Amino acid sequence: MADDATAYIVFDIETVPNGALIADALYAGENLSEEEAVARLEKEALEASDGKSSFVPLTFQTPVVIAVARVSREFMLQKAVVLDAPHYRERRMVELFWKGIETYPDAALVDFNGRGFDLPVLELAAFRHGIGIPAYFGKGAQYRKRFAERHLDLLEWFSNWGAYRMKGGLNLLAKMLGAPGKMDVRGELVAGLWREGKKNLVASYCLCDVLDTYLVFLRTRVLTGEISREDEARLHAGARAIIEDIAFDDPTVEDYLGRWRTPPADA
Repeated sequence: MADDATAYIVFDIETVPNGALIADALYAGENLSEEEAVARLEKEALEASDGKSSFVPLTFQTPVVIAVARVSREFMLQKAVVLDAPHYRERRMVELFWKGIETYPDAALVDFNGRGFDLPVLELAAFRHGIGIPAYFGKGAQYRKRFAERHLDLLEWFSNWGAYRMKGGLNLLAKMLGAPGKMDVRGELVAGLWREGKKNLVASYCLCDVLDTYLVFLRTRVLTGEISREDEARLHAGARAIIEDIAFDDPTVEDYLGRWRTPPADA
């Protein structure tokens, strides 16, 4: 009999700069609007990186979308959702995410650069809202340490825990497998799309990143010998059925499904 217990929680988040916090913490007394404060910090970030990036440090980011996929012990995709859609209320999303850690205490978190970005953002959001997360911080919890049993950061896994810079990231790995990777939306567009009110588009982008992460995760399990290529192909078929249900109401996910090319097991 198949073991259908949730053993993995694959997740991703999207964030935007917290203008109010930036204005209050960095530019107090200067009477800057939230938009002006964000623009100023982005300019400073661009200058500090020699023109490479205007991305605001994670300490001044706030989560606006959290997408999650539950995966069984046998690596079957069980469900993929965007938390608190279509409302995207920050406190509620963050509560639901951390509640999932309590609900599935034996499940491991799987992400891409989660230890360096997603989890610190969610920890700070819990701190800001006063949300207790004892299952995550409690004695014996195995999430926060390097090589932790309950957390697999795929970026660290592939880069040998920072031994080299993995240029191309999740997008590269997904495309190596025939998955769509980045499509019409990219990370640098998220803040602008969110300001324009295109929240559902940002949410769909985040969900597609979770699907990419799941597919990359499966291939790593082929490398570790936990599943075969034949198993992977079977798991892809099961995932497609779930994604097709989501795509029925989501044009972005429908596009994702249309672009996904699964190589044969003997390729």
